[in-house]
Amino acid sequence: MDALFKSLADPARRTLLDALREQDGQTLQQLQPCLDMSRFGVMKHLGVLEDAGLITTKRVGRFKHHYLNALPLQEAIDRWIEPLLVKPAARAVLDLKSQLEGTSPMSKPDFVMQTYIKTTQDRLWDALSDETNVAHYHFMASHATREGARTTMFLPDGTELMSNVLLTSDPKSRIECTFEPNWEGGGAPSRVIYLIEVEGDFIKLTVEHYDLTFPVVPGEGVADGWARWAAGLKTWLETGEPTHFGSRASA
Repeated sequence: MDALFKSLADPARRTLLDALREQDGQTLQQLQPCLDMSRFGVMKHLGVLEDAGLITTKRVGRFKHHYLNALPLQEAIDRWIEPLLVKPAARAVLDLKSQLEGTSPMSKPDFVMQTYIKTTQDRLWDALSDETNVAHYHFMASHATREGARTTMFLPDGTELMSNVLLTSDPKSRIECTFEPNWEGGGAPSRVIYLIEVEGDFIKLTVEHYDLTFPVVPGEGVADGWARWAAGLKTWLETGEPTHFGSRASA
């Protein structure tokens, strides 16, 4: 938390976060005009934000793209502010329009999120790959079933929420699958990659979401859904208590 608040104390770094909120995935060259300083100065500020976990990066070819990682801020809000707010029992799922066509292994992700979980590589892999674990942490789905490569998630009333088809996987390190929302207006399938890396006693989980056809807005829509999904997964793996950060009401 100290690094988080220290990084936010500088107005230049807040300006960079605002720029990424307006347009995620920008390069250093794109971000430099936001600040009246040298390329090296902007690079140093980006490094502080990355060390604090407020941004994450993805290198595509010669370019390094920077993404706003709202999860640390969401965790701070959940810790001190969320208990003071009264929220509705149910929250409408926003329209997520996406497509799978025309993607490339070198394409730039539309959304990137990272979190660190105090667990083992085996436990995180099982949580992501075994459909029976969905019930322990998903913010909306009450259960899931698998048929071949397709996993389908359901609301408590039995309505299909979404499904995904496994495309490729490297055991305990990488999963790539489709993202196929079944709610009204969900759009065509997009693509998600989960990256698992061991860092001491923690596991770094990176989520990369590709082929979205709408801007990603922090705190809304797909970004909000991923934050709730990750918070439930992290809490369940670290405490053993099933946790659901969101509505589990039937549609």
